[in-house]
Parts: sequence; structure tokens; C-alpha cells
Amino acid sequence: MPVPGPGYSITIRVEAPATASAAGDLTSAVGRVGGVITAFDVVDSLGDQVVFDITCNAMSANHAKDITDALGVLPNVVVRKVSDRTFLVHLGGKIEVTSKVALRNRDDLSRAYTPGVARICQAIAANPEDARRLTIKRNTVAVVTDGSAVLGLGNIGPAAALPVMEGKAALFKKFADVDAWPVCLDTQDTEEIIRAVELIAPVYGGINLEDIAAPRCFEIEARLRERLDIPVFHDDQHGTAIVVVGALRNALRVVDKDITKCKIVVCGVGAAGSAIIRLLLHQKPADVLAVDIHGIVHTGREQLDSNLEQIAACTNAESRSGSLHEALVGADVFIGVSAPNLFGADQVATMNENAIVFALANPDPEIDPMEAQQHAAIVATGRSDYPNQINNVLAFPGVFRGLLDAHATTTTDAMLLAAADAIADVVVPERLNASFIVPSVFDSAVAPAVAEAVRRAAEREG
Repeated sequence: MPVPGPGYSITIRVEAPATASAAGDLTSAVGRVGGVITAFDVVDSLGDQVVFDITCNAMSANHAKDITDALGVLPNVVVRKVSDRTFLVHLGGKIEVTSKVALRNRDDLSRAYTPGVARICQAIAANPEDARRLTIKRNTVAVVTDGSAVLGLGNIGPAAALPVMEGKAALFKKFADVDAWPVCLDTQDTEEIIRAVELIAPVYGGINLEDIAAPRCFEIEARLRERLDIPVFHDDQHGTAIVVVGALRNALRVVDKDITKCKIVVCGVGAAGSAIIRLLLHQKPADVLAVDIHGIVHTGREQLDSNLEQIAACTNAESRSGSLHEALVGADVFIGVSAPNLFGADQVATMNENAIVFALANPDPEIDPMEAQQHAAIVATGRSDYPNQINNVLAFPGVFRGLLDAHATTTTDAMLLAAADAIADVVVPERLNASFIVPSVFDSAVAPAVAEAVRRAAEREG
């Protein structure tokens, strides 16, 4: 069941009688309908009336209306205005461009622009590699999407995807001082996307593909990696895989299990699930069972696309078939990147002792975390309101910081595994426990550790 949270935070300005009970009446009304007050401020006094700003968290837009209505029906209370704080954050967008150089006089202008800039252009024309040294290419990433698979929203198109890409760019800057810019393409044609990214690539030091639907995203990434001389990283695949593998390493340390003796079930074989499986296989688990909407993936199953064929060929050593519930029997680890409410506590009970459950579907996981905790030793989700949040922000800022610092031209599995180990190692042994297998997304040690690990891995691979 959803709980009130800051994603639906509202501020309600009300005018109420100047009585001793006014504040209590207002807060009680909000509480009766399930709102959570986070701030209560007196704005103005009008003699026999007082103006209050009540800020509270709700569960949904409809719940926010219920809270407003509950205040509006109180005797002599007038609701003046309701502000949605999430919409206020987005007014005019969340990012901007600022100049790194002062333009105070003609001399400054002559160096930064004409005529002095011509010398820089000529230097780059003579030696194109100088673009990394003398332009924003040195520290800039394009966040590219077609809006076809946005968060849990699906195919909402490029304009509606822009707020997410802006947020991604803000996170790049906040956590790794990488300058990122949204590039939302008004096409969902594979060839057009590839060509568009090729055309803009000279400006950027890296390409972060985002929220592009599977299986199209696999081909786009693979072909761009072949054609471009800068790293191409699909965060929905590799960012998720990095954090999952790092978190799993720590989870297995808590329950004292060796991954080479573990059976792992991965539910959801789209972009994230496929990348998780491919990165996990480097750790040589005893077996991996991939499960999609049609059940366990195996080589004898009909109508497998090219991605599922590759997954089937390297997983499911016993060629098992059946449902997710059947796959869970005797499993040590469940990793879900699929859909909500697929199983319950009874199915977790069929897993091996000290089971690990990563239920990462967002916002509603594959199993209620409280149910999972009845039988699992460790539970992780993609949510911020439960322990062990598996969040890509632990990976992508540091990964790109390391790639840019190394002047890398591509990404490799060795770099991704180095990033996963770096995230795991931020949680030192004395802090590691069942409720703390990954660092906080606000841990300032994470991005530098990931960046350094990726940089070293890139340099080792030349």
C-alpha cells in the first residue's frame, strides 16, 4: 500500500478563525484523511482571522484533493490556494547553462569569442583530438532518449520524457561534476536514433542512453559502440546491473554464501534484467534462471527474440521450464526488474535458507517487502522508504566521471565490474548488515570511488 511521500507534497494556504483551537482543528483534519504534515507556518494575522501555510505529504493527486477538501469543510475555514511542490520545482526546468569565463570587457570578449576563438578552431581542425582538451567535450555527456520506456510510465514520447532527462543531468552535476544535457529525439525509429546520435557526437565525451524500450535499445547501443569513438552507456541496462551486482556481493557476505554455489532467479528479461544476467555470469554463479511473462526462459521455448536466445544459451543449465513460482523453489537469490505483486511470503518460504530478495520493480515491487521479510534474510527494493535501496545514481555519475577522466573510447564489462566492486567496498565490514548492503545515494564517497575504479580499469585495458 502506498504511503504519503514528498513526491506528492502540497502547501495549502488557509484562512481560519483566530481561536486557541484553530491550529489543532487544522492538523486534526489533515490527519483524519491520512496526510502527513511536514511544516505548519503562520503567514499573516487579520484581526479575527489567521492565515496558515500547511505543508503535507500525500499518497497521490486524489489524496491531495481529499486533504484539501477536509480542510475546506471546517467551519469558517477558507482554502485560498494549493501549491503542488513537485510542480513548483519544475517551473522553467531544473538545469541551466552558465559561463565558466568572465566576459567583463572587450579583451575578455576578444579571447572567448572573435577574433581569438578562431585560433582555437584552427588548432582543433589541425588536430581533432584537441577538442577533448579545448572544448566542453572534455566534461560533457548527452542524455539521449526517445521517450519510449520512461520510468514506470511507458511510451510517453520525448517531450514528456524531458523532466526525467533534466533530473538525470542534475544528478550528473551534483554527484560527479559532469555537465550533462538532455537530448530527447522525436523518433522511435532505430536507424534515425543511431544517425541522430552520430551527428551530435562531436560535442560530447560520452553518450548516456536512457529510457529506450527493449529490444530496440540493445541494437542501438551495440551499433553506436561500433561507430563512435566515445563511450556509450545504456543506464537502464548497465547502471542497474552495476548496483545490483555490487549489492549482491555484500548481501552474500552477510549471509555467508559463495555465489558459485548459488542459484539465482532473475525476473524480467528486458534491458535491465538482461544486463544483470550478463554481468552476473562473470561471477560464475551455480545457475541463473531467467523468467519473463511466459515463464522460465529455456532453449526449447518457442518465439524467442534474439536477446532471449542469447540469454537462454548461457543460463538454465538443466533446461527447466515452468512458472516464476516454480523457479523460486530452492533458489538462493531473487532479482526482480519486472512487475508488481508477482508472489508472496509462501513462495519465499520455498527458497533456500538465508534467501536474498531484490524486488526492484518501481514504485510497486514484485513482492511486498514486509511479506518478503517473513522468510528472506535480506530484502532490497528500488524505493527510498525501505532499507537497501538499489538506485542507479550510485553508479552512473561515477562511471562517467571515470570514463571522461580516462578519455575512454568505449565501456567494457571489466569497467562495469570495477564500478560494482567500488560501490560494494564503500560499505566497510563494520557497517555491513542485513539492512545496509549498499551505501546511501548521498554518500559523498561513492562517486569518487566508482570514478577511480573505472578510470583504473579503463587504463588497464588501454
